This record gives sequence, structure tokens and C-alpha cells, in this order.
Amino acid sequence: MTDTHVVIAGGSGLIGGALTQSLRADGVRVTRLVRRRALSPDEVEWLPGSGPLDPAVLEGAKAVVGLNGASIGKLPWTRSYRETLRRSRLEPTRELGRALLQLGNNAPAFLSASATGFYGSQPGERLTEGSRAGDTFLADLCVEWERAALEAQPASRVVLLRTAPLLDRRGVLKPLLTLTRIGISGPLGSGRQIWPWISLDDEVRAIRHLIDSDVSGPVNLTGPTSATASEIGRRLAQQMHRPFFVPAPAWALRLGLGADAADSLLLPDADTAPDALLASGFEFHHPTPADAIVAALGS
Repeated sequence: MTDTHVVIAGGSGLIGGALTQSLRADGVRVTRLVRRRALSPDEVEWLPGSGPLDPAVLEGAKAVVGLNGASIGKLPWTRSYRETLRRSRLEPTRELGRALLQLGNNAPAFLSASATGFYGSQPGERLTEGSRAGDTFLADLCVEWERAALEAQPASRVVLLRTAPLLDRRGVLKPLLTLTRIGISGPLGSGRQIWPWISLDDEVRAIRHLIDSDVSGPVNLTGPTSATASEIGRRLAQQMHRPFFVPAPAWALRLGLGADAADSLLLPDADTAPDALLASGFEFHHPTPADAIVAALGS
């Protein structure tokens, strides 16, 4: 990917930072769109208050990667924060789409973040990119988010990155590590719900793979091996040599986190398959949750 230019919006987050580092390590020129005053030549200020994004910033790039969005891990999801979650995703995505449309046939590919939360909870189903959306708050948000990204489609190849929770110290493992370390981890709800997951390394590698491919539309960025919430939690406890026996009933999670957050983040049963990614020739470094957890705890 030498002599390649990639523009990243949302580069300060976990995925964006790792993607930027990976690209630059291979000599790729990265321009980061930042929501503050630009501090270096490889940064461009945009949103809010900086006016429309100049399409020239994107011109000549191989891809634009949109990763903006307030953290879903910040709780509780009050009415005000739910609007923040929504606005922080839709406004940047639409602004990128407007700039890409102005470039017309010269527009780069647009890889726009989404989430496996798109599927909500669908027990007993093996969910592929063609499966229907769920009915949780996060599913509704993903539908709207993806619709905003697809507005750029007349000009760009649009890829919808339906990312699973990251099995990383700074991802979904962060709260689980704390509970496990002090010995109070255990089944969340029934514990039998299937959780989609992916390692940070494979997430970054998958995005880079999709930049270079001709794939378009939704792509599930999730590991190929199905695992329940309890299997993931128990494997983490084993790796840390800690017990796994203190259950957190569904009603307690809904009471403590709020129903929207609990039903969107911890309790959904979503057996999500990376069909499009595998069909495009991608190979996982961490094909099982155990592999991802070992890699995460070793980093």
C-alpha cells in the first residue's frame, strides 16, 4: 500500500488509533480529520463550527474511513446521551457523504463504521450480512447510520463496517477485567446468549483488507467462531486464574445499566457470521475468542 493516501475521521478512538498506526508503519500517508484545532500538517479540522468539509481534502485518497461516534460504553444512556450517540454518528457520516458526492467519479471508497448491534437479538439464527435488522435502540441507530453512509453510494464504493465488540483491554474486556480481577465475574443474564466478538488486530487487518478489495455493502467484522457470553467470560477468568461463578441476572443488568443499554450491549443473542469477509479471502489471526483473549492480555 505504498504511495497510498487514506483519510480517517475518528482517528483518536481505539480502532482509529490502531488503524492509523498500522497504515503509517507501512508507509501509507494518513490524513486525520479532527474535531479540534489542527496541530500538525497531517490533520484537518472539521466539525463542529469549521464549515463544510472541503472535498479537496479527500481528493486523491484511496479510501475515507469514517469511525466517528460517542462511546456506547458511557452509561447510563439518558435521553440526552442517546441523542448524543445518534448525532455524533449521523452528522459526520452525512458530511463525509456530501463531500464525496461533490467529487463525483473521483471519489475514493468510503468505509463507514457500523456495528453488529444492527442485528439486535435474534436467538437461534445464524446472522449474515443479508439478515434483517433487530429492534433494539442500537439496532435502530445502526440502520439510520448505514442509511446516512449509503447516501455517498452514487460516487463511492461504500462499505458498512458492522464491527463486533472488541476483545481488547480497552474494549469490551475493560469492565470484565475489573470484575474478574476482584473475583465477582459470572454469567450475564442467562450467559447462553451468543456474543459476536473480534480482536483489535483482526479488526484493523480487516479494514485494511477492505480498503484494498472491491467489496461493497455491509460486512460483518466478527470472529468466525461462535461463543456464548459465559464461554467468553469463563475463558477470561481462566486466563487470569480467577473464579467465574457470580451471576448477574438480566433484571439486575437492566436496573443497573438501563434497559436500552443492557438489551443492546450485554443481553442480545446474535450469532453473527463474517460471510462477506471470508468470501473476500480474509484470514483471521485470532479465529477463536481464546486466541483473542490471550493476545489481548499479552499486550
